[in-house]
Amino acid sequence: MTIAVVDYHKGNLKSVERGLAAAGGDVLVTDDAAAIARADAVVLPGVGAFADAAATMEALGQAGVVRERIAAGVPFLGICLGMHLMFEEGVEGAPDEDDESSTHNARGLAVLPGVVGAMPKQDEQGLSYKVPHVGWNTVRFPGERQEGEVDGSSPLFDGIPSGTYFYFTHGFIAPSGPFVVGETAHSVTFPSAVRYGDAAFGVQFHPEKSSDAGARLLRNFVSIVKGA
Repeated sequence: MTIAVVDYHKGNLKSVERGLAAAGGDVLVTDDAAAIARADAVVLPGVGAFADAAATMEALGQAGVVRERIAAGVPFLGICLGMHLMFEEGVEGAPDEDDESSTHNARGLAVLPGVVGAMPKQDEQGLSYKVPHVGWNTVRFPGERQEGEVDGSSPLFDGIPSGTYFYFTHGFIAPSGPFVVGETAHSVTFPSAVRYGDAAFGVQFHPEKSSDAGARLLRNFVSIVKGA
């Protein structure tokens, strides 16, 4: 079961490749749209800025193929920027980056609705936060689940308790909606994990840099791939 890691020419993808291989996946790092179309699963890693990454994916023919694979129910994992690209639009790197209502926002894959915007540098009480948000933070599952309780509804988080720490590095955040399966608080509470259908997921954090919890999540994803 081949997992294609999409290479859109924006950085070193070795850590994602190693993490998936250690989790038991058969990994192919590729920029070839045809190879992505043949793969049994797709991982879109988090490297670069939204507008630049989206433009490169369109130019290489990757964007349409990834959309088609997700629509076909093929297992998918977007990591950090890869999660952002699941949405309709993003302000990062767009001509009017400071205006989330701009008509010049970069277009994403439009798998999920909404605009990925800048993380606020202050909370509602006016307290300042460092942005970009870099370091370890907790992921909590929305709804009735309590701290430490396992999320039984999302196979990506199988065996991972609410409140588990993961490693983040980002300055932009996705919009909220019914697709959110994990939340994290910094200056605001923002989506740190999303889901589309049965097998497409996005995570704001970097599982490949998140020690044991990240390794467990990648093993869960490989299990989803093998069970698809």
